[in-house]
Amino acid sequence: MGVVAKRSSMTFFSDPSCHYSHRVRIVLAEKGVTVEIEEVDDQNLPEDVLELNPYASLPTLVDRDLALYETKVMMEYLDERFPHPPLLPVYPVARALSRQFMHRIERDCCSQIDIIISNPDSAEADKARKELSDSLCSIAPIFADLPYFMSEEFTLVDCCLAPILWRLDSLGIKLPNNRQVKPLHDYMQRLFERESFRESLSELEKEMAS
Repeated sequence: MGVVAKRSSMTFFSDPSCHYSHRVRIVLAEKGVTVEIEEVDDQNLPEDVLELNPYASLPTLVDRDLALYETKVMMEYLDERFPHPPLLPVYPVARALSRQFMHRIERDCCSQIDIIISNPDSAEADKARKELSDSLCSIAPIFADLPYFMSEEFTLVDCCLAPILWRLDSLGIKLPNNRQVKPLHDYMQRLFERESFRESLSELEKEMAS
């Protein structure tokens, strides 16, 4: 296991096209953290990542003598290290539910995106597109009652969902525009208009919506 060299500032090694990297960039922007973001090609990782991350993967967050390489751990660390604004509920039951929502997003949505990206023209990718679209449409009605995911406030759950929703067009997914799905479209607009979301976008991600 590599020894982390002392750094004077926080560094985030980020894949500019990756939805996992994007979720952490949203948290960093939401918190207003002073951070050096290094955009990295996942096929040409810098020595720092190879030394500090045993899985040689992106993203990797380095804060002085700490190196993190799992995005949910990064997000919760940033929420605790920079407590304002809070992005997880205060009470244990609500915090546990938020963590479980993030787990379900990874199982039900992120896994489908990974299939689509790995082989976009395959039958498996077409199946994943349908499953992802169906999953998102099924949760659309919950946004009719609350502005964010099961919450009055923007949370880490929204940080996980926003990069997925931003990428739908580029993944070949078109959500229906009907009464049932309208609350989800309204939610997407609220997310994309947030200052932190706009600040989080890499140049490659900006092109996804063009």
